[in-house]
Amino acid sequence: MTGEALRLDKYLWFARLARSRAAAQAIAEAGHMRISGRVVARAHALVKVGDVLSYPAGARVRVIRIEALPARRGPAAEARACYTDLAPE
Repeated sequence: MTGEALRLDKYLWFARLARSRAAAQAIAEAGHMRISGRVVARAHALVKVGDVLSYPAGARVRVIRIEALPARRGPAAEARACYTDLAPE
């Protein structure tokens, strides 16, 4: 795991919430992302353990709590351990 904070786009990519780094940047810069309730429209915004991310993903809204900051883009099982999905089914 890395230090205390990580760029939003890197987190989305490392945690496998986006297919590519470019897609992660597009999600972050679309203006619909919230980090712990505050609207963010920049890919370089920093996230930390405990932050809650909410953003539209297709026909639903993803709400996740960051549990760990990954050091790399690893396997899917490792990536799922980095967040908890808080969105109702």
